[in-house]
Formats: sequence, structure tokens, C-alpha cells
Amino acid sequence: MHRMKTLAAAMVAATALLLGVTGCEDSNKSADRERATVDQTFDKLQASQPAHSLDYSPTRATKNFWIDTWGKQPGKLAYVYLQSATGQMLGYYVLEGLPVSYCTSLVPNFDVEAFSGGGGVVKPRQSMDGTWTTGNGGCNTYYGKDATTGAYIEYTAGLGINILLFDAALPPQKTSGAQPLGPTRAEDIPR
Repeated sequence: MHRMKTLAAAMVAATALLLGVTGCEDSNKSADRERATVDQTFDKLQASQPAHSLDYSPTRATKNFWIDTWGKQPGKLAYVYLQSATGQMLGYYVLEGLPVSYCTSLVPNFDVEAFSGGGGVVKPRQSMDGTWTTGNGGCNTYYGKDATTGAYIEYTAGLGINILLFDAALPPQKTSGAQPLGPTRAEDIPR
């Protein structure tokens, strides 16, 4: 009797395994058919609507403009205006150089540990100050150096605060009387 129960249990397990494998195979076949449909659609669309080539890249031109604006003159000033979600100017900072996000690092914030059999894993790495970070926290917090005093300035954007960044001061009529939030006033800077 015990032997019969064991045999019955083994048969049930084998049947379940067979059904499971068949289900996986069917599932894989279905997924393969879906992938094939997507691939065929892409091939058809690519043939009838191929990507065009460019003779001129406005994106590259704008990137070069950014480089020419910020990368050629040490100490260039940045005028950072903070604006509310309703459009009201909250105030401004005058910084030496561009503001920098907490997400910016001078060294990689990760290491890749390769396995001898192939593959690997990405691991967090300590930062310059000896602490650990995930590398994606505080991206909406910025810091910089006040233009005239050298004071450290830090501010946060988001949650209804927008950043407007210029390489020259805006005229007072455009800023709706925005007051300096740091030591330097726009009118303190010679033009």
C-alpha cells in the first residue's frame, strides 16, 4: 500500500513536471511569435520609412555653443534665477562658473566587478569625501561659488521652483524685482 502511494505520488509529480515544461515551451513559443511579429513590423517600417541622414546637426551646433560659452573663459559668471511654478521670480544668485548638481562627480561612483566565467556586477564606490552614495540622490540640489565673495551657495530646484540660467544679468523689468539670494547683486558686476 505504501509502495502504491509512493508510485502514485511520483506519477503525479512527473505529470505536473511534464505539464509545466510543456507550458513553458508553449509560453516560450508564444513569446517567440510575438517577438517575430515585432521584428517583422520593424523591418517593414524601416524599409518604407528609413531614418534620414543629416547634413547639419543643430544639436552639435548648440553643444558647441555651450562649450564656447562656458568652456573658454575661466571665472565666467552664471546668473541663476529661481522662478515659482506660477512664474513669479523668487530671487537670483550670481555664481562664478556654472552651478553643479549633487549628482556630478569627479570620479566614477561605481565599480564593475567582472566574474571569471563572464558577466559581472556593478557595485557602488565611495566618493571623494569618503562617503558612499547611490549616485542618483540629490540631483535637484545645486551648489556654486558666489561671484564676488567666494561664499559657498547651495539651493534646491523642483517642487515648484524652476531654474533659469543665463550668462548675463537679465534686465530688472524682466525679473519682476527679484532680489539677490546670495551676497552678490547683479548691479555689483561691471558690464
